[in-house]
Amino acid sequence: MTDTMTVWRQRCYGSADAVRPETVPVPAPRASEVLLQTDAVALNSGDIHLMRGEPGLVRVALGLRGPRIRGRGMDVAGTVLAVGDGVTEFAVGDAVVGSGRETLADRVVVPAKRLTRLPETVAPAIAATLPIAGNTAVQTLDACRVGSGARVLIAGAGGGVGTFLVQLAADRGAEVWATCGERARPVLERLGAARTFDYRALELSDLPRGRFDAVVDIAGEPPLSVLRDLLAPGGTAALVGGDGHPFFGPFGRILRSAVTRGRFRPITAVTRTETTAQLVELAASGRLTPHLERTFPLSQAGAALAYVEAGRTVGKVVVVRDGLRPQG
Repeated sequence: MTDTMTVWRQRCYGSADAVRPETVPVPAPRASEVLLQTDAVALNSGDIHLMRGEPGLVRVALGLRGPRIRGRGMDVAGTVLAVGDGVTEFAVGDAVVGSGRETLADRVVVPAKRLTRLPETVAPAIAATLPIAGNTAVQTLDACRVGSGARVLIAGAGGGVGTFLVQLAADRGAEVWATCGERARPVLERLGAARTFDYRALELSDLPRGRFDAVVDIAGEPPLSVLRDLLAPGGTAALVGGDGHPFFGPFGRILRSAVTRGRFRPITAVTRTETTAQLVELAASGRLTPHLERTFPLSQAGAALAYVEAGRTVGKVVVVRDGLRPQG
């Protein structure tokens, strides 16, 4: 193993061309940490927001003039290269998945408590999609109490979280309707959506009022009153995404939802290892099949960020170790 590695970092906020490869020393794991060879990294909308420093409010915490954490990437699937003091649950050679910081790199150090063991049947590129997008979907469905027989509407379902929501809601026995771009419709129908609609040709207010036990808003655009009117008695509307105000982002909408008549639940994604482990089991059994639109080698991570930044991805984009086949 060499003493240096490549990590994709930025020194100022900006578009994908602000993120460049740097050669740095390989870090050593400290107590309770694990050093991984990075096999796959799934990109999320959060990576793009951090890259751009948007909304402006986040710069108060993350750095006013540039990101304090310069490396991009959060999700990671990899192979254990070394363990720090006190780590007994993993050994060198284990395949794992989890979330960390600066994961767009040849190697990365991650706290052991954030990792979940992977079976051989789940390829790294598939596993890497599970921590953030998969956990967000599970948290959303739990907040809306989605179970068998529930009627669910997902607005803006074509992205990473949306495709997970469709699959997981359908797996729970729910009837899923989804709005998305035209290109995403066949994908969502394959993943379990009973009905799909091109958002350009449909106003949510045209859908039956009072029909849905859960309405999940990823688009962040429909008026709160429209979401409320779509809910059946006792139903819940979950607010998952949306860019919102350039400075305040979605926070203003969340505050308005708190004083709007109706049941709204803002979703702040939290990655839990026990939830990731459940998602790994679903993937291993074939009940969960994350949709990979495209994979890039790590040497082209900048192009992968630009692809996601363009905002037209269906499902997930994954960066894999150079030379690694996407399916393992």
